[in-house]
Amino acid sequence: MITGLHHVQLAAPVGSEPLLREFYAGVLGLREVPKPPELAARGGVWFRGEGVEVHLGVERDFRPARKAHPAFLVDDVDAFAAAIPGAVPDDLLPGYRRVYVADPVGNRIELLQPR
Repeated sequence: MITGLHHVQLAAPVGSEPLLREFYAGVLGLREVPKPPELAARGGVWFRGEGVEVHLGVERDFRPARKAHPAFLVDDVDAFAAAIPGAVPDDLLPGYRRVYVADPVGNRIELLQPR
């Protein structure tokens, strides 16, 4: 029986950690959490917020997924849309206002606000 979701794993190119920190901590407001030393040696960066954890691991032959994405609940979708260049609004999910954005390495991210 599944009892919850521990984290979402996304891929990123080698050396992109500064860009990821700027976006996931600076724009989305998540806080960086230390990786265990054995995993830190592999690169990447982890973030945590209320009820959500995102792990970004590096891949040498990185290609962002075009459809696959995490969907984060937010309290003000308009503020995020205004702060993230290229945000695409979409009102096709009943009960939610949402936008699609890309992180700095091209991963698709969905931001949802309940109506």
